Amino acid sequence: MARTVRPSGVEAMLGEEELIVSKTDLKGRITYANDVFIRMAKYSYRELMGAPHSLIRHPDMPRCVFKLLWDTLETRHEIFAYVVNLAKDGSHYWVFAHVTPTLDDQGNIVGYHSNRRRPDRGPIERISPIYKALSAEEARHANARDGMRASFDMMVGLLDKQGVGYDEFVLSL
Repeated sequence: MARTVRPSGVEAMLGEEELIVSKTDLKGRITYANDVFIRMAKYSYRELMGAPHSLIRHPDMPRCVFKLLWDTLETRHEIFAYVVNLAKDGSHYWVFAHVTPTLDDQGNIVGYHSNRRRPDRGPIERISPIYKALSAEEARHANARDGMRASFDMMVGLLDKQGVGYDEFVLSL
């Protein structure tokens, strides 16, 4: 599924009471997608199964937020984040995501589970300029890894300046 989707600028809205649910394996490949996810992402069930969850990554979404997500999940903790996703037709949709590791009886991570709901507009308006600045920092670097590290440091600096942790920051938006 190596195809490039170009953002159209058209925003799709998740229903007020709808919930997107997906599960992935340890490598982030989709193992389950509910009907709402399939509809919003505009991929078929067959296209989604086994595909990397990054398939719906919007290019305006800073990579450093996903680094934070994966770093947090590796510690067996949950994380909340505002995320803009890109559908197969180029439309985008915002979600408030809650991602948790799935543990076996011995406490080993065996996969990941994510529930996403429609966010309020206020937090999106507040997080968008921050994401834009983080993405611009990433783009300033020729090497993607260096860019991601620089934007991650920028995000940590923002949190330190406000004297809050990431969870507190996200929930305060």
